[in-house]
Amino acid sequence: MKRISGLGGVFIKAKDPQKLAAWYQQHLGLGFNNNVYIDLPFADAEGKATSGYNVLSFFKEDSIYFAPSEKQVMLNLRVDDLFGLLEILKSEGVEIVGDPMDEEYGKFGWIMDLEGNKIELWQPPV
Repeated sequence: MKRISGLGGVFIKAKDPQKLAAWYQQHLGLGFNNNVYIDLPFADAEGKATSGYNVLSFFKEDSIYFAPSEKQVMLNLRVDDLFGLLEILKSEGVEIVGDPMDEEYGKFGWIMDLEGNKIELWQPPV
């Protein structure tokens, strides 16, 4: 089974997520448009959009979404079979955090790495 199919996104804690997103828009040209996240669509070599995207998102610094990790950054990794992969990881002794979720924008599960970093696993909707 292929475990990870790509990067889903990077989530960063910030004192003021809205202000930080505005800074990224002003100085780096990323179109946050008054949001705290941006979808970065995939493109082929000619620049034509293809299916899929990555996300860059800012969270309030006191957000508990990264818990139990105390780190400031969380990776979101794309997977093809979330529930199958969680079973494999569990059998290998990897710490599973919380209950997986099946939402309209995909399936989500969470694990912890050896250094206490929470990793979000995301299976995009079909």
